[in-house]
Amino acid sequence: MSPRGWALFSLMGVVWGIPYLMIKVAVAEVSVPMVVFSRCALGLLLLLPFALRAGGFGPLRGHWVPVLLFAGVEIVGPWALLSHAERELSSSMTGLLIAAVPILTALLTRLTRLTGGGSGDGGERLGPRRWTGLLLGLGGVALLAAPHLSGGSALSVGEVLLTAFGYTIAPLIAARRLREVPTLQLTTACLAVATAVYAVPAWLTRPSAVPSGEALASLAGLGAVCTALGFLLFFELLREVGTGRAVVFTYVNPAVAVAAGVLLLSEPLTAVILVSFAAILTGSFLATAPAAPAPRPPRRRRPAAARAQGEENAARGTADR
Repeated sequence: MSPRGWALFSLMGVVWGIPYLMIKVAVAEVSVPMVVFSRCALGLLLLLPFALRAGGFGPLRGHWVPVLLFAGVEIVGPWALLSHAERELSSSMTGLLIAAVPILTALLTRLTRLTGGGSGDGGERLGPRRWTGLLLGLGGVALLAAPHLSGGSALSVGEVLLTAFGYTIAPLIAARRLREVPTLQLTTACLAVATAVYAVPAWLTRPSAVPSGEALASLAGLGAVCTALGFLLFFELLREVGTGRAVVFTYVNPAVAVAAGVLLLSEPLTAVILVSFAAILTGSFLATAPAAPAPRPPRRRRPAAARAQGEENAARGTADR
């Protein structure tokens, strides 16, 4: 990978690893609809000029139903669920639970064949290595979530896991129904949909006083850095290193989320978190690693008599020419 590719890779690991920290700070003072609306509106404001310069929204014509469905399971639902869950859960735990996305994606694509229709990646069988990764990763999620499965924390854990499921479904929708739609225009349109959905709820739940500087900075960071800059960096990373390498940065995000929560919010770093972290990341790697190519069948040697006859025929043909 080129130095530019490594730089983009490192930036993506940070940019999409810190939203959990910012959400945690913002929801302490601002309503969930206001958090989602602010993030989407600012991201839309910053991405719209790039989308218009790239040709506008003509490519979305005829694709609005899957675009709306994609927006719902990628942004409208998940960002509200995630923000609400972080009223109860720590940012580091939330980031680790979201790390189950590669595991859920591997399981869903290979069991239901939503993307491949029986061919390609979606048609690959779940071999022993992938089953080991799936079980190990899901075990890490269960270990992390088990102590919180009571009262309001159980609801919050469910919201994060539902968010992870949405993040799993959205790429499958994009792969099947939005393959021809440019990602920049798709992202901008989805942010526009989410902004419209949350405009009225955000107004009705607006804070009665100006939030603190930390909360305002978190809202600005979510919109400008984690949303607008994050998507632009992701597009550049895709062009620089390709899809296969680009998605590996998702393994870095949980580490950034945990480190940010521990260092900046004084969240606890327990043995359970460390063990779950190792299990989820190892499981994700094993579950999503490309399958080894099938061994080529050995060439069958012809009997000696057949070989001799073939050599004789070849020699006769050469003599005839």
